[in-house]
Amino acid sequence: MPTAKPFDAAIAGGGLIGAAIAWELARAGLHVAVFDRAEPGREASWASAGILSPAPENPAMLPLVPLGLTSLRLYPEWIAKLEAATGLPTGYRTNGTLEVLLDPDTAEALPAVVARHRSLGLACELLSPAEARKLEPALGEAVHAAALRPEEASVDPRLLTAAVLEAARRSGVAFFPGSAVQAIWREADRCDGVVTSAGKFSAKTTIIAAGCFSAGIEGAAAYAPVRPAKGQMVALRPPGPAIKRVLWSEHIYLVPRTALPGEGGRILAGATVEYTGFEKSVTPGAVQSLIEAAIALAPGLAGVEILETWAGLRPDSPDHLPILGPTDLEGLFIATGHFRSGILLAPITARLLRDWLTGESRSLDADRRPSLDTSPFSPLRFGNSRDAASGLS
Repeated sequence: MPTAKPFDAAIAGGGLIGAAIAWELARAGLHVAVFDRAEPGREASWASAGILSPAPENPAMLPLVPLGLTSLRLYPEWIAKLEAATGLPTGYRTNGTLEVLLDPDTAEALPAVVARHRSLGLACELLSPAEARKLEPALGEAVHAAALRPEEASVDPRLLTAAVLEAARRSGVAFFPGSAVQAIWREADRCDGVVTSAGKFSAKTTIIAAGCFSAGIEGAAAYAPVRPAKGQMVALRPPGPAIKRVLWSEHIYLVPRTALPGEGGRILAGATVEYTGFEKSVTPGAVQSLIEAAIALAPGLAGVEILETWAGLRPDSPDHLPILGPTDLEGLFIATGHFRSGILLAPITARLLRDWLTGESRSLDADRRPSLDTSPFSPLRFGNSRDAASGLS
């Protein structure tokens, strides 16, 4: 049966994206509910490395740069508000990223890459191998070229997600763990809420933010054709402060974590990209490959302790870009498909959804559209329509 009081917004998915949207909407005065198939915050958000980099990894990702850069610039204020609201740590670090190339063939292209980054508004500085090793003494002698991206940052996604969930709860968001959204609740040409394993819930607006599980929600799959992309990772414990910045090579990235009271620091080495369905096994071959690449980048890691291995499932869209915004079914919005950029894009995703739902932000133009061009991320770009969405009613 429907709840007695309809929600202003029902969000399918309690990871960082869903929780960030919920917190933003609750602060705007909306009555919000979040439904999660298991425990909120324990899927892709928990497994992520937490690198905050808008730099494009390849030309196909260029449309994502303005969105990522805007989100990166939102981070300092967002983190400050979050930590003030909860008193919880987030592991936010602003030491930048050092891209290091070990292959002489790929190193030759780095000056052109630096120039392209600068043309996109990204701070980037070409370094000599000696300058790179001065910044990060843990680097080996095999460095052929390097570039510093000083404005980039990192965060501990496990701490961050826990803090956002707590902030949302304190703001009055209702959470329904273990209540998987099975379908959108459709009445004629509008979405009236969600159908969950615990029953129907009425909502003025429904937001699908269930990560790689979004395509399994009946009525939403046509707008959110995502699939899981597994990433395996390894956590290492250095004997002391081994690296200060995120290190990124052709084969691996290393992410330093701030030591918490009573704990040693750790370095994350990741990550694979595998399309193996919804399984999250950790395989010896992948772990070996990650460790070998980590040692090649920072030889001193050869003798450190392996603390943890794990795998997570990123939500990947057909074009590897996020799926954000309204659909042509009234009341239905999508916020998924963030692939490898979910942690980076959490603040801007939350802000955009608030803009679309309330129209109260300065980021809207005169026609109540976000000033950022979000058309590359529209749920309608896959040629779908409300006629293809067959939600339960």
